[in-house]
Amino acid sequence: MKDLDWSNLGFGYRRTDYNVRCYYRDGKWGEIEVCSDEYLNLHMAATCLHYGQEAFEGLKAFRCPDGKVRVFRMDENAARLQSTCRGILMPEVSTELFEEMVTKVVRLNQEYIPTYESGASLYIRPLLIGTSAQVGVHPASEYVFIIFVTPVGPYFKGGFSTNPYVIIRDFDRSAPLGTGKYKVGGNYAASMQANHLAHEKGYACEFYLDAKEKKYMDECGAANFFGIKNNTYVTPKSTSILPSITNKSLMQLAEDFGMKVERRQIPEEELDTFEEAGACGTAAVISPISYIDDLDTGKRFTFSKDGKPGPVSHKLYTHLRNIQYGIEPDTHGWTKVVID
Repeated sequence: MKDLDWSNLGFGYRRTDYNVRCYYRDGKWGEIEVCSDEYLNLHMAATCLHYGQEAFEGLKAFRCPDGKVRVFRMDENAARLQSTCRGILMPEVSTELFEEMVTKVVRLNQEYIPTYESGASLYIRPLLIGTSAQVGVHPASEYVFIIFVTPVGPYFKGGFSTNPYVIIRDFDRSAPLGTGKYKVGGNYAASMQANHLAHEKGYACEFYLDAKEKKYMDECGAANFFGIKNNTYVTPKSTSILPSITNKSLMQLAEDFGMKVERRQIPEEELDTFEEAGACGTAAVISPISYIDDLDTGKRFTFSKDGKPGPVSHKLYTHLRNIQYGIEPDTHGWTKVVID
């Protein structure tokens, strides 16, 4: 293993030894290539640069106490990428090619997989971009699919601890019939100004209401939202929300724990009824929410009186992490061992 301070890694890019690439030309995917170069030779008229024909994913590999390295639900990431490809007219990457490339890049960079004790992991970033040169607004004819990896620590500096969020009404991350349900860069570009404003005001992240009526809870930053009340896990249902694989997993675990699960619209005023709330996604798994402020109304919705994560959030977080690390039984077949 590389000589790194694994326990003090931030959530950012660190160079590793290899990435893997596959090119789409003449209507078909080519062979997988191994590359040590961090840069792309890209035409200035590439469609990804002008018309946003690009998609990405995010998943993790974990070095486990039993010595094995596991990847969590990469078939779901492949399926979500395929959905994005259909949405913005890019050639689909098959699940077989996706999983083969993920496995290869993790094995090639296994010296960068953090130790189990550090709580860090190897972040895996698949990226698909249109590369052919054109000026008209049309789908590209050539593409490259790249996967690189980097060791990362917790997304939030405090790790599994509560954070304050703020409802910002002056910005929309995506439209109900737009690209919100696809993992494309434009959604994140649209969130940067609101996110910057939230940080300036001392909040961990911004919260969006639905773009159409400004009545219902939508996404919190780049993560899905959930609330807990009356032994029920409640999460928004919206055509502008990215379908989170972490959220999907948490819903299943909640059912396993005997909880009721509801995916539906959540009016802002219902926040007053939740015992716990959190944001969930690959990077942080769960970021428990201490409170949500609505700057326009002056209302504060509080979910933690002592500043600590609630018991249900803690239970869900611990169970999911233990599955990822091979500590608890993987009854749903979510993990795949890529290094024995």
